[in-house]
Amino acid sequence: MFKKIIKGSRKHSKSDSTDASSRPPRSGNTGSDLNPNVVVNHASRPGQGAPPSTNSSSPMVPPPMSAVEPLPLLRDTPVSERQNLFMRKLQICCFLFDFTDVLKSAREKEIKRQTLLELVDYIQSGSGKITEICQEEMIKMVGINIFRSLPPASHENTGQGASDPEEEEPYLDPTWPHLQIVYELLLRYVVSSDTDTKVAKKYIDHSFILKLLDLFDSEDPREREFLKTILHRIYGKFMVHRPFIRKAINNIFYRFIYETERHSGTGELLEILGSIINGFALPMKEEHKLFLVRALIPLHKPKPIAMYHQQLSYCIIQFVEKDYKLADTVIRGLLKYWPLTNCQKEVLFLGELEEVLEATQSAEFQRCMVPLFRQIARCLNSLHFQVTFKAFFLLNI
Repeated sequence: MFKKIIKGSRKHSKSDSTDASSRPPRSGNTGSDLNPNVVVNHASRPGQGAPPSTNSSSPMVPPPMSAVEPLPLLRDTPVSERQNLFMRKLQICCFLFDFTDVLKSAREKEIKRQTLLELVDYIQSGSGKITEICQEEMIKMVGINIFRSLPPASHENTGQGASDPEEEEPYLDPTWPHLQIVYELLLRYVVSSDTDTKVAKKYIDHSFILKLLDLFDSEDPREREFLKTILHRIYGKFMVHRPFIRKAINNIFYRFIYETERHSGTGELLEILGSIINGFALPMKEEHKLFLVRALIPLHKPKPIAMYHQQLSYCIIQFVEKDYKLADTVIRGLLKYWPLTNCQKEVLFLGELEEVLEATQSAEFQRCMVPLFRQIARCLNSLHFQVTFKAFFLLNI
């Protein structure tokens, strides 16, 4: 491998200039950075802040239980009456139910579920133009359902020290039968060609996005998967929000690295960033290089790196392939955070180092080869067979 680097046989990869609105969403170089001092309060956890409010100063009031009754279908209603019926259906969907008892309010739960499914179908089919007031009330309803205090993490419940996240059983939210459809409704609204971003950005604003980001700490993998897709689409569609989203994700990473070392959604956030980095234009902005140095490289420090290393490694390789001059910075960063006593983590580092070296050119390699070979020599003397094997493989011996 090192012979290939010294010969300089590898060509620098070309940048991807795909349009940001397509999949995956690309990072925009348009629009100014909004609110550079983004603060994520993590109010979704009990005891970490005030309960999250809804998206508007006048939140929709859920109806009394007696109001949860089946309504006529939108498609069977005259166009002139659909707006009022749509609003009434949104009110039904604002009612929150106790899912710890499956038999409690079973009829009302089913009415709400069917109503949500109808709303999803109505948005997806594009069978009717949704007025601005209906869009506002729909986003309020979404907020009432999804923005909530997340249950304490499993290690907080036991009162014991934090366990290995890989060994923990995933938590499944009992309210998922309704939550899933609400997320589906939000996703269909965001991706709909009928959704005017000039109108929608009034309701999918910075406050709404921060609350979405807070929910990435949910222990339910189904919820995080939906959140990943929705935030991905918001980034692609709302160009004005792109700088804000990047900064907000940065802040989540900073808190994870330097304070908590616990966050359920690090892998999902890195997956989104992998698509964003892939769309960075060249020459790369200084802001993006700082993100690599201040956020991505330090993400090698936390103990639970195995939970998100695959996504992190992809982001790192994207940077080096975009700008080969960053290889020296990345390699020195890996050496800085190289694990001293964790052999499994060391195997991950060696695998990532191999991919970085494949994208490294001779000049950058020569800048860091002395400390690099010292570290490889230590790995060759390791008592852990996988570490030794990886180090030998790296040298092509």
